Amino acid sequence: MTKIHPSAVVEDGAVLGADVVVGPFCHVGGNVRLGDGVDLKSHVVVAGHTTIGANTTIFPFASVGHQAQDLKYRGEKATLEVGANCLVREGVTLNSGTEGGGGKTVIGDNCAFLANSHVGHDSILGDNIILSNNVMIAGHVTVQDNVIFGGGAAVIQFTRIGAHAFIGGLAGLENDLIPFGMVTGNRARLQGLNLVGLKRRGYPRDQIHALRNAYKVLFESAEGTLKSRAEGVRREFPEQPLVMQLVEFILSEEDRKFCTPRTGQD
Repeated sequence: MTKIHPSAVVEDGAVLGADVVVGPFCHVGGNVRLGDGVDLKSHVVVAGHTTIGANTTIFPFASVGHQAQDLKYRGEKATLEVGANCLVREGVTLNSGTEGGGGKTVIGDNCAFLANSHVGHDSILGDNIILSNNVMIAGHVTVQDNVIFGGGAAVIQFTRIGAHAFIGGLAGLENDLIPFGMVTGNRARLQGLNLVGLKRRGYPRDQIHALRNAYKVLFESAEGTLKSRAEGVRREFPEQPLVMQLVEFILSEEDRKFCTPRTGQD
């Protein structure tokens, strides 16, 4: 049974699924769709052309679906899609897209956004992503599945982050981060592979071993360019799915800069 607190405002046109809870002093805009079991605790504002997936819980003072923090925005229609079973804690801001970035911000299922974290316009996030407190993701960022951000981490616009990566607390990420990579530092540098995450998710030892060997070729060799080394790794490990995922991320787009390990000259 859907429950709307008397102090809440649900505008005409809003679509609420079964068993939705709209708590005290919440505001739901007229172009919002709330899936079954969505729970708005209190003082939550959901605005714009926004869809919230089933069983997502949003805590007080979150701002979801308001217009992009982009000075070029001129009121064009843009959307925000938040998946099912997400957790949105206090003070989180999730912005809609812009015309210049495709018009939509998309967030997958089973994601957690801890207090005061931010997802900028036109960003595309996969499933099972965790943003710890005060994480800042700028506009046009792509984050693949199962990525974890430590508290206070920041990501510059247009960056790509591969699946199963780990971004340490207070890290500032300026370049693409490979799948399974782990970075730390104010100007983030690659520290190796997220082996803890890989083991926790049950990947076979032989696949992890092959991935470690591929990493050494890619980032501990001075021969050729990163792209040419990736081509060599693709030929050497054609039957290893984790290695292929890493290589395809590197080779899939031209003219990208990647987060790399610190060298002795840095």
